[in-house]
Amino acid sequence: MAAEQATIDPMHQFQIDSLAGDLAGNPFAFTNSALWMMIVLGSILVFMIGGMRRELVPGRWQVMVEGITGFVSSMIDTNIGPEGRKYLPWVFTIFIFILFANLMGLMPFGVLIPVADYVPGVGLVAHPFTVTSQFVITGVMAIISFSIVLIVGFWRHRLHFFSLFVPKGTPLLLQLLIVPIEFISFIVRPFSLALRLFVAMIAGHILIKVFGSFVVSGLNAEGAMGPAIAILSFLFIAGVSALELLVAAIQAYVFALLTSLYINDAVNLH
Repeated sequence: MAAEQATIDPMHQFQIDSLAGDLAGNPFAFTNSALWMMIVLGSILVFMIGGMRRELVPGRWQVMVEGITGFVSSMIDTNIGPEGRKYLPWVFTIFIFILFANLMGLMPFGVLIPVADYVPGVGLVAHPFTVTSQFVITGVMAIISFSIVLIVGFWRHRLHFFSLFVPKGTPLLLQLLIVPIEFISFIVRPFSLALRLFVAMIAGHILIKVFGSFVVSGLNAEGAMGPAIAILSFLFIAGVSALELLVAAIQAYVFALLTSLYINDAVNLH
């Protein structure tokens, strides 16, 4: 009866759990978030090394790597210009990290961790964890991008960088209204950049979890309506999962695109 009355918490999948060490008062505790960040970074390393083999006839792996690097490079050239090449490493880093982190969080597998004191003789299964669903992760990347914009802007233009908030040809009277609006919109850039990715990732996972609970409840329900609801919920999960794969790539592109546009504002004042 207790199992039947148990409820499924859709937010539990975003909980930070310690895999080694105590979270309370210990800044060096190894968590499920840290584990999946290492898995993401390891996957990126394998992907990049495997595609850098400079074969005479490029294989599919090499074509994929060259395609992604060429895509980001083209985006930088289009939005910033020739001077944007020096910022390519950072824009490519956040693009590939967000893409892999989003996709890894959708994978239907777990990782077995040999932690004997957690489950004696068995270990701990670390279920897929989307690190980009944590605002602290997306926030740090947004802050770094915004810091690059500020450093580049003031380094290249000194105090003239403040002209970014004054559109050309604006009458003096309108400047009193437009300048504060432009300044506020500039200040909220890192927050909106981080929040957009965070919300997009967390919303899709919650939907999948909620309709997954509908599948379980429908199968356990009596009557003909239960299985029908379970089937409809399963079909919805399949559709949302396919959409999440698309969103995973779109969000990586949007984050990298906005970063390049913000850097362009610092390099080429309008």
